[in-house]
Amino acid sequence: MAEYLVLALVLLGVLIAGTVGLVVPRLRRRPEPPLPRTEVDTRAEEDLAGPPVEAPESDLSTGVLVEPPPVLEAAVEVPEPTAGRLVRLRSRLSRSQNVFGKGLLGLLARDHLDEDVWEEIEDSLITADVGVDATRDIVDRLRERTRVLGTRSAAELRALLAAELVNALDPSLDRSLRTAPKDGVPAVVLVVGVNGAGKTTTCGKIARVLVADGRSVLLGAADTFRAAAADQLETWGSRVGAETVRGPEAADPASVAFDAVKRGIDTGVDTVLIDTAGRLQNKVGLMDELGKVKRVVEKQGPIDETLLILDATTGQNGLEQARVFTDVVNVTGVVLTKLDGTAKGGIVIAVQRKLGIPVKLVGLGEGKDDLAPFDPAQFVDALLGTEATGRDA
Repeated sequence: MAEYLVLALVLLGVLIAGTVGLVVPRLRRRPEPPLPRTEVDTRAEEDLAGPPVEAPESDLSTGVLVEPPPVLEAAVEVPEPTAGRLVRLRSRLSRSQNVFGKGLLGLLARDHLDEDVWEEIEDSLITADVGVDATRDIVDRLRERTRVLGTRSAAELRALLAAELVNALDPSLDRSLRTAPKDGVPAVVLVVGVNGAGKTTTCGKIARVLVADGRSVLLGAADTFRAAAADQLETWGSRVGAETVRGPEAADPASVAFDAVKRGIDTGVDTVLIDTAGRLQNKVGLMDELGKVKRVVEKQGPIDETLLILDATTGQNGLEQARVFTDVVNVTGVVLTKLDGTAKGGIVIAVQRKLGIPVKLVGLGEGKDDLAPFDPAQFVDALLGTEATGRDA
């Protein structure tokens, strides 16, 4: 019995020793509580850490970090004033001067003005695209005045010819651009024309003309069939600080034009300039669509100007273009481009005689400010040149 008691005590001692061995190490590994932090310690850590750094925002849909794009300040250009531009650009009419200046004045300066000479004068004017009817009127009046006045000197003949050409251009026509806002509503200028006339580029140059004359401008890129046209127009606008309203490719042009006018009203600009898609005058569906643009825009107010862009190098074909566009959208003025590259400057006379539409702007080069307000007297003076009269050109 005593042996069993001793054995039990031994087993109990072993169990107690094992339990103590398991518990004590765990008590030793328990971490000590941290010491209280002082204000000095806290400030030191903040100094070492530096200012807080904000992580870039992430796209919630993809989780991709999106860095904000850099803000680039585009330099806004100040266009050249339009006053006197035509005078400064007169040398660009050198090709047309060969017909009007050297040709006509040379014929008129002959010792004897017989029927053959007058026929040559008529041929020169017709070649310059003045038109048959207008040419006959000009020559008949010039012959009569020359006979009555007995004019013989080169200077006198030049003055008579200049007067007849200016008269044919009808200086009484209103050539001002109606671009001033009325009752808080911006003026709306619709720009139309056929493919290939340089319409979008000219539209951008018109924007520069308006800005140069003190107007604030908003552009509407209603040529939605060519994404490049909208991009090009936006580039022109950005150069002079003008906003461009555009839509997705192949969007409804009338909708874009409507949005542009609405945006112009909201922002309080002076003029909304709407570029439309190039049209072929013999495509009935496309012309109908242009009429739709006009009707939709007019829901917000009248269209103050409809400018037709004509390429001077197309000659008499430009008259047919002008006639059809006038029937659809009531063209109020013509912008005649590429006059520097043609000997057919007489198309100005033909357009006005046939249609009664004033030429309001003329393009005399590829430069961004080579678009000038049209003045009949200055234009004729530039066409005739001054070589025949001995004056400095």
